[in-house]
Amino acid sequence: MAALPTKAMATNPSQLLPSELVDRCVGSRIWIIMKSDKEMVGTLRGFDVYVNMVLEDVVEYEMTPEGSKVVAKLDQILLNGNNIALLVPGGKPGEE
Repeated sequence: MAALPTKAMATNPSQLLPSELVDRCVGSRIWIIMKSDKEMVGTLRGFDVYVNMVLEDVVEYEMTPEGSKVVAKLDQILLNGNNIALLVPGGKPGEE
């Protein structure tokens, strides 16, 4: 397998590591879709190498056949990175 040209990746701003993207989201709203039928929207305060996250002002949604419903509103949580399927910077569309 051929090695990737690391110098080209380092100088090209369009090449962004996943951890760098998550780091740019610290302090802003983020929409997190879990592996289960839950979604979270909150302000990202920090994360580690396992993508465990500290979130503030969190709204937890549960997906049902009828649509989504708010399950809980939480001041602060520690979210286990093993359960995350997708991260969307900017918060959930249509969120008030």
